[in-house]
Amino acid sequence: MSRELTERQKKFLNVLFDEANGDVVQAKLLAGYSEHTSTSSVIASMKDEIMDATQLYMSRNAPKAAVAMVSGVDDPTQLGIRDKLSASKELLDRVGLIKTEKVQVEASGGVMLLPPKSKE
Repeated sequence: MSRELTERQKKFLNVLFDEANGDVVQAKLLAGYSEHTSTSSVIASMKDEIMDATQLYMSRNAPKAAVAMVSGVDDPTQLGIRDKLSASKELLDRVGLIKTEKVQVEASGGVMLLPPKSKE
């Protein structure tokens, strides 16, 4: 159940990943909070909403990561491609697009382990 946020809290969340570029102090000021207002208290009052906004931001940028990975396939010689691919992989992992690994297990013959005999 989502709680009702104040206008300042809504503004804080709106500017946090845009104008403030992730800087919580800058977002606090842009949202209209006083510079004397504790940043920790602002964040504590909206912890869950900030986490939701962060997940949304990561999901919103997942297509960029996918495009970066494919561009590395198209042109593996581009400058900084290793770092770009690594960052893209991390972002895609965090939004849930993880690499699937299949493990095939084969067994022939068999060994059955029994518990030790009791002396009764």
